Amino acid sequence: MRIKVSLHIPADHPENTGTEPHDPYLQLIRPDGFRVRDDLYDRWVQDIDTAALRGLYRDMVLARRIDTEATSLQRQGELGLWPPLLGQEAAQVGSARALRPSDFVFSSYRENAVAFLRGVGCADLMRVWRGNAAAGWDPYSVNMAPTQVIIGAQALHATGYAMGIQQDGVDDAAISYFGDGATSQGDVNEAMVFAASFQAPVIFFCQNNQWAISEPVGLQAQIPVANRAPGFGIPSIRVDGNDVLATLAATREALDRARSGGGPTFIEAVTYRMGPHTTADDPTRYRDPAELLDWQAKDPISRVGALLESEGEFDGAFQATVEHDADTLAQELRAACTGMPDPGPMEVLAHVYSSPNSWLDRQREHYRQYLAMMGETTEGGAR
Repeated sequence: MRIKVSLHIPADHPENTGTEPHDPYLQLIRPDGFRVRDDLYDRWVQDIDTAALRGLYRDMVLARRIDTEATSLQRQGELGLWPPLLGQEAAQVGSARALRPSDFVFSSYRENAVAFLRGVGCADLMRVWRGNAAAGWDPYSVNMAPTQVIIGAQALHATGYAMGIQQDGVDDAAISYFGDGATSQGDVNEAMVFAASFQAPVIFFCQNNQWAISEPVGLQAQIPVANRAPGFGIPSIRVDGNDVLATLAATREALDRARSGGGPTFIEAVTYRMGPHTTADDPTRYRDPAELLDWQAKDPISRVGALLESEGEFDGAFQATVEHDADTLAQELRAACTGMPDPGPMEVLAHVYSSPNSWLDRQREHYRQYLAMMGETTEGGAR
């Protein structure tokens, strides 16, 4: 059944910024910084005091700085590609901060804020996009699977892992992140069939950023994306994805359901991709500039700043500290990227199988002989 949500934003209210104008969603902080009270969901964020709210603000600022610095690195030729998350900081930070370390994350290629909050280092964030490795980090050290580029495949991975959690008899949960476009993929729908059938402790977290590359969400979803899940027997909720408190509250509730044996939940975080799909994309070719201006007024970071300011907690010292932390992080990110050593030629055959085998050994030897014939060392570079 559908999760009951307090519909505190009327359908014709100017702050109702959903894809469909007559479909309200959970919102706890308005774009102007006003704190909206909600009888059902305030209890999930009652521990978020001023210090915690400042922490969420800092998280989002650092996430945005990672994103803008990485975009600059790609434009300067230091990265082959980068998938910007600009505008989606609240959806990623709010949901990631709801998780505990033992939960497991299965993401797409855009959840770099989630990876950062899980403890992925600067070099590991850059590794794949610089072309230095097939995967950026050790998934078991941060309980987050490597970046998934195949659209929607991570939903199946998360569901399978969640079914394993059930077998282990523990109260952890899995979460899968994907975009609105992925909901048209078979993998996501098949994952929901399995999750509902086995009541797996998994959260399907859809960041509806309005565009699947150059295709608007309204073309493939004639109803709100969250309304699809109840057809599979999965409760769903639609939240303001630019509201860090709303995404935190909704994810905490979904995690509580998963841990207590209540099965899966589908969360649609209505947000907006302010930048291109990737740095290889030019959104000006298909997107109205006025649309971008509308969403910039709903910026996830500025609304938390406005809330803190209204409470007298947004002083210059705090802002300077956050800005300094962001600058330091950007410097670390750039240094980690540009100082990354090139991989050796033989590394292309590393991590292909979990254990050695004769077939791979033969390929490795043939490749070594080829490199020698071409005057290359196995460590890389010409002799």
